[in-house]
Amino acid sequence: MLTDGFKDRRQRLHDILLAILSQQDDLELMDLDNPSAFASEVYRYSSSDSARLLERNQRVLQHYQALVRTAVTLDALLDAEDGIFQDSV
Repeated sequence: MLTDGFKDRRQRLHDILLAILSQQDDLELMDLDNPSAFASEVYRYSSSDSARLLERNQRVLQHYQALVRTAVTLDALLDAEDGIFQDSV
């Protein structure tokens, strides 16, 4: 079972991540199998479509991972500051 402290921390981390996501201007989602994002009138589908799709999805995933790492870091900083203020009281 999750303790109340863990639940609170998880909720705070969730709230931080949502705040960071709301600040993103161009939030991309991964395409599972839609290479049409790369299609144009002169573009012909080729074997490189899959590679481009994978590269794009990898970039999107790395962007999300960076956002989560930022949220975790901010949460840890909040914990550290909270601990400093509690020690000084």
